[in-house]
Amino acid sequence: MTGLQGHFNMVWELVDIAHLRPHECTRPQRVAEMHQKLHANNFFHKPLLVDGNTMTILDGHHRYTAGLRLGLLSVPAIVVNYLEDADVSVEAWPPHDPHSISKQDVISAALAENLMPPKSTRHRITTKIPRLKVPLSKLRFMAS
Repeated sequence: MTGLQGHFNMVWELVDIAHLRPHECTRPQRVAEMHQKLHANNFFHKPLLVDGNTMTILDGHHRYTAGLRLGLLSVPAIVVNYLEDADVSVEAWPPHDPHSISKQDVISAALAENLMPPKSTRHRITTKIPRLKVPLSKLRFMAS
């Protein structure tokens, strides 16, 4: 257990970047900043949050897009059963009504490839997301 709220760190794994499905667009400036950060550090610092059933990206769209630009074939991700996991919740960012979006809306947008605007959704998870130092060289190979 960690000292932070007594929650366990989530277990992460490497996933094939080609299988991931975004549900919202990204901000070009933020992608450029993330690309520069990953390239300069030469490691991936935080896993994406992904639905295991559909491979929908729940959190980490800018990291994902920067990873594509860096030619990564895999990325670290925490894989959850999104629709069933009560520890993962979604809401809309202000100024929108927080309850104006559902988990099913997120999955539907990803599966239909009808992406929402950037920062449409805010996902919360009750457990601590680990900080990582996964070398980019390791991510330029397929996830096993």
